[in-house]
Amino acid sequence: MDSFVYIDGKKYRRGFTTGSCAAASTKASLIKLITREDLKSVNIDTPKGISIEIPVVGQTMENGSVISYVVKDGGDDVDATNKMKIFSKVELITIDELPKIRSEKLLDGVEITSGVGIGIVTKKGLSVDVGRPAINPTPLRMICDEIENVFDDFDIDRMDFLGDKILLVTIFAPNGEEIAKETFNSNLGIEGGISIIGTSGIVEPMSEEAWKKALTLELSMKREYGEKVVLVPGNIGLSTMVEIFGFDENRIVKMSNFIGYMLMECKRLGFKEIVIGGHIGKLIKMSAGIMNTHSRFADARNEIMVSNLALMGADLKFLNRINECVTTDAMIPIIKEYGFEKVFEIIAEKSVSRAKRFIRDHDGTIKIEVWLFSMDGQLLAKK
Repeated sequence: MDSFVYIDGKKYRRGFTTGSCAAASTKASLIKLITREDLKSVNIDTPKGISIEIPVVGQTMENGSVISYVVKDGGDDVDATNKMKIFSKVELITIDELPKIRSEKLLDGVEITSGVGIGIVTKKGLSVDVGRPAINPTPLRMICDEIENVFDDFDIDRMDFLGDKILLVTIFAPNGEEIAKETFNSNLGIEGGISIIGTSGIVEPMSEEAWKKALTLELSMKREYGEKVVLVPGNIGLSTMVEIFGFDENRIVKMSNFIGYMLMECKRLGFKEIVIGGHIGKLIKMSAGIMNTHSRFADARNEIMVSNLALMGADLKFLNRINECVTTDAMIPIIKEYGFEKVFEIIAEKSVSRAKRFIRDHDGTIKIEVWLFSMDGQLLAKK
């Protein structure tokens, strides 16, 4: 994939996600199933709006099924899954042959499951239900979109092609279980392999110092338009603040994990109003003074929530349930069940206080607001 970004004058190569790999290998397998011809590459559309060409490294056809694989390329942002092989097997089966473990069904006549090396969700609170393959919603949609694209490109009616059969897609990664040990999957309750993830389909390179300088440049540009700025952690925060809460996208800057750095830069550049909007799983860390939210620096979400609830008088049974949650989203219905919703306001208030203390805004010349929301865009608190 030859797509680049320039950060601080340096050229960095973009990569593609495991979600893009799964969509590409599935597309390759389906095309070969239809045409019986090998492919060298496929083009897929990503949610970021970028169409990318992904090499098809290998294909086999046996007993009416096709297996294709591609190699994950993280570009200049290398993680544990970089260079691993992501496979997709496509076949026509009868309803009696359907596997029990399957992803949520998005497309008539199509079922998606996982094989070796792809994890299974074992705990509540993730974007995938317990018992299903760890194939996140965006990659699942991408796989289905590419299946639809293939049938459209060949002018084939999908349901006519299937007849009384089902198109079964199996995503697998032979080295996935071993590679998953280098990730946080087990902490999240994903067992047996990696997750197929990615919200944009594209991996953006992130050299920390260069990235910070690029963020400062973006802040400087926003400052030309006024004294108010909105900071969000990433794509989820951006879309929620714009599409649900109606903020002007032109005032928003994605700060990644660098809350403290961005707050100090906002002060230096002369912003007088800072709105910080994000998922509670990120911003709860700020309420405890953690100003770099990357999990490698600190992941104290459960401890912070438990301590706040304990100070509110929560009983031990309730606190234990909260402490067992793998995500903050999983905590929300339990907190509501016990009537402790006030904790969200407390966390938001503490976040504002910590932010002001961090930038030493003792005279209150800078207004800071914090908006906390859940993954589905539910506003939990605003202070």
